[in-house]
Amino acid sequence: MSIVLGAIADDFTGATDLAGLLARSGYPVSLRLGLPMATEARDNAAAFEIIALKCRTIPKNLAVDQVRSAYAWLSARGAKRLYWKYCSTFDSTEEGNIGPVAEALMAEMGVSQTIYCPAFPENGRNVFMGHLFVGEALLNESAMKDHPLTPMRDSSLVRLLTPQVSGKVGLINRLTVARGVEVLRTRLMELAAEGIEHVIVDAVANDDLSIIAEATLDMPLISGGSALAMPLPALLAHSGIIDKSSETSPEPQIRNGQIVLSGSCSAMTLKQVEHYRDRVASYRLDPAVLAESGIADALKWLQEYPVEMPKLIYASADPASVQAAQSKLGAERAGQIVEQALADLASASFKLGIRRFVVAGGETSGAVAQALGITKLRVGKEIAPGVPWTYANISGETVALALKSGNFGTATFFSDALQMLEVA
Repeated sequence: MSIVLGAIADDFTGATDLAGLLARSGYPVSLRLGLPMATEARDNAAAFEIIALKCRTIPKNLAVDQVRSAYAWLSARGAKRLYWKYCSTFDSTEEGNIGPVAEALMAEMGVSQTIYCPAFPENGRNVFMGHLFVGEALLNESAMKDHPLTPMRDSSLVRLLTPQVSGKVGLINRLTVARGVEVLRTRLMELAAEGIEHVIVDAVANDDLSIIAEATLDMPLISGGSALAMPLPALLAHSGIIDKSSETSPEPQIRNGQIVLSGSCSAMTLKQVEHYRDRVASYRLDPAVLAESGIADALKWLQEYPVEMPKLIYASADPASVQAAQSKLGAERAGQIVEQALADLASASFKLGIRRFVVAGGETSGAVAQALGITKLRVGKEIAPGVPWTYANISGETVALALKSGNFGTATFFSDALQMLEVA
């Protein structure tokens, strides 16, 4: 089957977020973790193919190289529409990587204009007059201002994107979007005539996203958070571009053990850890201890408990603690130490017989998936907006994974997610 829509995501949880929203349509969705093999059979692709990279915070030249390779794989399998997916909080720095990747894809595809719409109203991410809000707070006044890797100190998407790209940046505000599809299309053409290559588009409700998706359906490349992709399956079906070729099969039953591995330090993840840790066996990882002695103590703790007992291992900490660890170890090393520890503990958990994993944090999810040797996921039911259960085959056994972006879900997410498997 030729790919109807190819997507490239800048981290693993963002990819599962996108996959979950596309899977709401009932169409099968394939999620690849890392670059697929170029030698894979070309008829083994799904109509919706998502490639999850881990390129959000790496040097921009490396990010561009990865994305070009991902695009080549998708293009070789028939993809003529591409979705560049990044976080709904526009996680990036002045150096990138959102803008440089978009420009590289534009050059590869031979297109002169694309849009940027990170809005995800269901999760409280809205763009109004070009400014990104998290709930009722401007992005730079939200908890994202203290993100350890991409501290967001400005809410203006125009100002954030401009230093990342060489082309001109423009804005289409909510007043124009609210006037409908044709008005929006016309405005995009007007901006193109003015040489505006990069267009921020406001959205504060799902109806706005539907208008934007329809108005840009014929654009070869669009970019945004996951929510902008929600209307696409229905629009593509209505246009006769896609036929439903298969029904979604029942979710597998997975009963063996469960563990939550949390590396995110987002405000919501801290609430989730606080809610869950007193209800289960829990162990806190200290980056300084990990730097000196590795995971020996954590591994001993893990082995002391029965496989069936719910467990939580977390490095999540408040901003002051994160800053203290970074001051001692360096920001990059502190993050790498935690990621590697959680990845190694995931591998140990699998060897002990645990088959249900909840992982919090984009970087952590990527490290865990790589440690488990996962290259492809089947997408299941959503736990919360943008966070589905996914299933992978590891050494002939089916494993359930919920890969959660830091700020997604409610305070009870960990217990809610695992309860879903009990009643599935």
